[in-house]
Amino acid sequence: MRIMGLDYGTKTVGVALSDPLFVTAQPYETITRERPAQFRKTIQRLEAIIKEEEVGEIVLGLPKNMNNTEGERAEETRAFQEMLERRTLLPVHLVDERLTTMEADRILEETGVAHSGRKEHIDKMAAAIILQTYLDARKN
Repeated sequence: MRIMGLDYGTKTVGVALSDPLFVTAQPYETITRERPAQFRKTIQRLEAIIKEEEVGEIVLGLPKNMNNTEGERAEETRAFQEMLERRTLLPVHLVDERLTTMEADRILEETGVAHSGRKEHIDKMAAAIILQTYLDARKN
């Protein structure tokens, strides 16, 4: 069994997976939507990954404001969480995702990914950071 990490955005969902021992998170893929409200294909792809990779739970990044309040994006994320729980029947845990995109960009820069090529990797890298945060908290 594995844990799936998600970085939910208006047009993309970054996906990461844990190793079977729940120690590390690896970027997996980025799912792109044509329109922000178009979820059918996104959910279908997530369901396929869940089945293929034997996912038993999901971690979803919750976008909080820097002052720890929740805005419109957090409300949309909570609605996505409910949809995922209904469709997958898996528990979906929320993890504070503040600054994960900036951290993902920094990691990609440090590993030599050109600025022009980072867009295709940044969402799945952010998902890996969100998932790793959850895995580390589980250990403690």
